[in-house]
Amino acid sequence: MKTYIKAGWRENSITPTKRASLAGQFYERISEYVETDITVTALAVSSEYDHFVICSCDLLYVQESLMDKVRQKIEGRCEGLDPMKVILNATHTHTSIDYGNPQSKYGSALDVLKKYVPEDFTYTEKVRDDSIIQPEEAEIFLADSIADAVINAWNNRKKAYFSNAFGRAPVGMCRRAVYKDGTALMWGDTQRGDFIHLEGGNDSGIELIYFYDEKEHLTGIVANIACPSQILEHRSFISSDYWGKVKILLRKQLGPDIFLLALCGAAGDQCPRDLIRWVPPLTPIDDPNITRKDTVKRVADPSMFDIEGSWKAAKRIANEIIDVYSEAKEHVTVDAVIKHECIDLQLPLRKATEKEYEYALFMIKEFVKNKESTTYDFNDKAKMHVHAGTVARYMYQQKQDKCNIEMHVIRMGDIAIATNPFELFLDYGNIIKARSRASQTLIVQLACGCGNYLPTKKAEQHGHYSAYISSGITGHAGGRKLTEVTLETIDKLWEEEDK
Repeated sequence: MKTYIKAGWRENSITPTKRASLAGQFYERISEYVETDITVTALAVSSEYDHFVICSCDLLYVQESLMDKVRQKIEGRCEGLDPMKVILNATHTHTSIDYGNPQSKYGSALDVLKKYVPEDFTYTEKVRDDSIIQPEEAEIFLADSIADAVINAWNNRKKAYFSNAFGRAPVGMCRRAVYKDGTALMWGDTQRGDFIHLEGGNDSGIELIYFYDEKEHLTGIVANIACPSQILEHRSFISSDYWGKVKILLRKQLGPDIFLLALCGAAGDQCPRDLIRWVPPLTPIDDPNITRKDTVKRVADPSMFDIEGSWKAAKRIANEIIDVYSEAKEHVTVDAVIKHECIDLQLPLRKATEKEYEYALFMIKEFVKNKESTTYDFNDKAKMHVHAGTVARYMYQQKQDKCNIEMHVIRMGDIAIATNPFELFLDYGNIIKARSRASQTLIVQLACGCGNYLPTKKAEQHGHYSAYISSGITGHAGGRKLTEVTLETIDKLWEEEDK
C-alpha cells in the first residue's frame, strides 16, 4: 500500500586522528596525510509499513564484526527501527582505514603459512606503535561513528519527496585482459601480441534518486555506479577517492548541505582505468601487475592512478548528476510502497580439487625451502596468498560445503535495491537489471559482509586474481543462485502489491 515516506540524512567523518594502516593492497601502506576526508553517510527511509537505513562507508569492505557492533550500538536508541534493516556498504576505496580482525572463518592464508614453516621461523608483524591506530581500536572508532550516523538519520526523519532518474558517465571499465592461450590477467597488458579481448563489458549508467524536503528543496542524492572508487588505490594517504570529490563539486553547485549516498554497483571485474588506452601512473607504484615496458603514449584520460584522474572521474559524475537533476525535479512524488526483505542465503562453497591442493602445498614447501632467512613478513604472505588460500579452502571444505551470506532486497515505489556482500562481477548485475520487474534497479555490492570476489564461469576458466579459489568464498554456481534469489524476491515484492 502506498503511503507518504519520511527520510533522514546524516554524514559523519570516519577519518582517524592517528596515522592508519591502509586496506586494499597486499603490501603494507601507512597513511602519510589526509588527501580528502573519509565519511559515512546514512539515509533512513520509512513509511507506515516498512523501512530501511543504508550507510555508505568510505571503506574497503564491511566485515561482519563491524555490522554486529553497529547493530548492537543502535539497539534501543531508534524507536521503531529494526537493526537488521540497517545496511552498511563500502565504496571500496583502497585509501581508507584498515580495521578489525581480517582472519576468515573460511581459513586464513597466514595461519596456513604458520603451520608449514619451521618452528624457528618468525612472522614480522606490520608496524605497531602509538602513532598508528590499531585494527581493533579502528573498528570501535568506526562502529561508534557509523552508529551515530544511523541514530541521527533515523531520529531526524521528516516527510519527504523523491524522484528517480538515470544518467551516464564513463567511469568503470573491465580490468581483465584475455590472451590467445585462454588465460586472463587482471590489469593485463593489452599491448602484448597475444592479447585478444577484454573479458567483460562495462556499464556507464548512473542510477539516481533525488530526495527533497516538504518544500521540495533538494536534501540529498543516491548515486549508484558500477565502478569501485579505487583510482588512488596504491597511494599512501587517506582519501575517499573520486566520491569525496563528487561531494565537493555537488555542494558547490547545489548547496553546502547536500548529502550524497554513494553506492557501488556490480563491479568485481571493473576498474576506473582504460586497459586499451593505457596511461601509466605519474610516479612509481609498488605493484608488478601495473608495470609496462615501452608503452605507447596515448591520447586518453589523465593517469587514473593519481589525484588528477580522481578529479576527472568526479567531474564526469557530478556534471551528470547536476544535469539530470534539472529534469528529475520536475516529477517528484511523496507516496511510495516501501517493502524490505532481509535474507539469510546459503550458497555453495567453491571447492579446491585434490590436485589443486597438492600443487598449492608443494609451492608453499618450495617457498619455505628456498627462504634465505628465518623471518617472513607481509610481502611473503602476499606471494603465497593464492597457494595458502587454496590450502585453507581445502581444509575448510572437509567440514563444510556451504557459505552463508546476508542480502537485502528493497522496494521503494517502482525502484528495487538489491544488496550482496561480494565484489560481484558485472554480468550478474546485468542479468538482475535486465530481468527485474522494477522500472529501475540498484545493485549494491560489498554490503553487510565481505565475501570477496564472485567471478563468472568464464573468469574461473581464464584464471588469475579475482577468479582464483582464494579470491572468493563461492563461484559461478553461487553467482547463479544469488542472481535467481534476488530476482525471485523482486518478483515477490511486486506480486504482493499487484494482488
